[in-house]
Amino acid sequence: MGLIKSCQGKIYILGAGLFAEEIGEFVLESSKFSLEGFIEGKDITKCSKKILDRPVLWIDDISSLVNRGLGLCPVGTPKRKSLIQQAESHGLKFTTFVHPSANVSTLSVLQLGVIVSAGCVIATQTIVGTHTIINRGCLIGHHATIGQYVTISPGANIAGKTNIGDGTYIGMGAIILDGITIGKNVIVGAGAVVTKDVPDNVQVIGMPARIVKELS
Repeated sequence: MGLIKSCQGKIYILGAGLFAEEIGEFVLESSKFSLEGFIEGKDITKCSKKILDRPVLWIDDISSLVNRGLGLCPVGTPKRKSLIQQAESHGLKFTTFVHPSANVSTLSVLQLGVIVSAGCVIATQTIVGTHTIINRGCLIGHHATIGQYVTISPGANIAGKTNIGDGTYIGMGAIILDGITIGKNVIVGAGAVVTKDVPDNVQVIGMPARIVKELS
């Protein structure tokens, strides 16, 4: 398997927050895409203003766009899943975006909807699941498996042979040591150093990371 290449074409950004604006600017700088607009699904009042001189469209009004563009969803929490599913119910299809400054091994796999931001490095034989966001300056080691709808915040360093479950949130600057498994729907606090496996549905913080909360 190889890297899923970013499809060329028109892009609609799903979400109208500040992070969406950042990714929208990256799309504008890309030679592979053109930025057509933003799609909002929570606050209809945002549709009265433009972002980066592009329109903000209400999600229930996008059916006419489905054959004219592809989606990216830079909503910075795993809760973006419901918004993506809503857009898919209107027929919107998604693509994968890799910032030109990122370095992704040709032997790694990025599944549909993945966003890899500026300055990231993804080493060989790593698999990144659908709609996962890898934010600025993240390092991901070899032979790692990252689940679906994972959010990896800026500056996180994930060592080789790690496994990260679906819907997990890795905080800014967190470090995960070699061979660690982190469960589903976990929150790893900013700056945490994870030295042992973490079960599903918990929050961990500290150096070394320890469980401080069970999540529903």
